[in-house]
Amino acid sequence: MGRILAVAILVTALMAGAAMYYLQVYHFYEEVAADGANDVLLTSLATGSPEPALYEDFRAIDADSSPIRYRACFTTPMSHAMLSETYEIYEAAEPLTAPGWFDCYDAGAIGQALEEGRALAFLGQRDVIYGVDRVVAITEDGRGYAWHQINRCGRVVFDGQPAPEDCPEPPQGY
Repeated sequence: MGRILAVAILVTALMAGAAMYYLQVYHFYEEVAADGANDVLLTSLATGSPEPALYEDFRAIDADSSPIRYRACFTTPMSHAMLSETYEIYEAAEPLTAPGWFDCYDAGAIGQALEEGRALAFLGQRDVIYGVDRVVAITEDGRGYAWHQINRCGRVVFDGQPAPEDCPEPPQGY
């Protein structure tokens, strides 16, 4: 009787583990359909507003289960010189990992390229969702990546503290 119970517990634990893995890595993510115009936005130094950037080969995933699950890959003909003179640099870029099956996006390689100066990070859109910025990194050879990253205001508010004075007021429910 004890062996049957032990086997039942083991089988249940294995099934629960497999289900959790599947849900985290596959189930919640959906492909984002490209609209052809506003998929890659960069914040202009001149206007302070997000503007469409030139891009091709756009692929993206997102999930409703978290505001920071967005990941995208694309290519662009724009040079680092032109980009850095036109768009706002994002100083604290930290690429977030993506599921292994989304093979165009490698957070480790993107982070290393940023550290070595082979890629530059730009503000795509501030507060795309309250407290979350869209960050866009572009390598010297024109490969681009985008992800959502919690900003300074979001970190404070999401920890249950009141918004700092220089942050926008959080929406109801935060």
